[in-house]
Amino acid sequence: MKITHLTTAEEQLMRLMWQLKSFYLKDIMTQHPEPKPHQNTVSTYLKILIEKGYLKTEKEGRIFKYSVAIPEKNYKEFLLLDLKEKFFEDHTVEMVKILIDHNCISKEELFGIFDFNSQIKDAKKEEKFSIANDILKVKDKKSKKNKKKNKKKNKD
Repeated sequence: MKITHLTTAEEQLMRLMWQLKSFYLKDIMTQHPEPKPHQNTVSTYLKILIEKGYLKTEKEGRIFKYSVAIPEKNYKEFLLLDLKEKFFEDHTVEMVKILIDHNCISKEELFGIFDFNSQIKDAKKEEKFSIANDILKVKDKKSKKNKKKNKKKNKD
């Protein structure tokens, strides 16, 4: 199934639905934070999310039971890969550098990710470590330059 982008409102509603996994309309209405939307508005969004393939329905008597068809993990992966493709032109290293520069991921976490994937062939593993080392060297050079600048400023 092809995943498509969600609007902000659809994504907010899906976050609630990913928590519930399986639910009725009344469950959404009671769990939705204030200000609660009108029930007709939620029904409209449910229909849209069914059309987009994010939800499945099962009729139980006169009401529908909804369940999540696309897990949150799959949507997150879709967004990240789409971002990488559109804005970074598939340059993963540049993307990771930004995460490191903004302290979104530490060196320890980065190396922990590569250690965790021990099932990868040794050649690929060495390649990934060399990429990680390249990224970390750039970060270290920047931090050394910043430390030197700070020392000069403090002396003046």
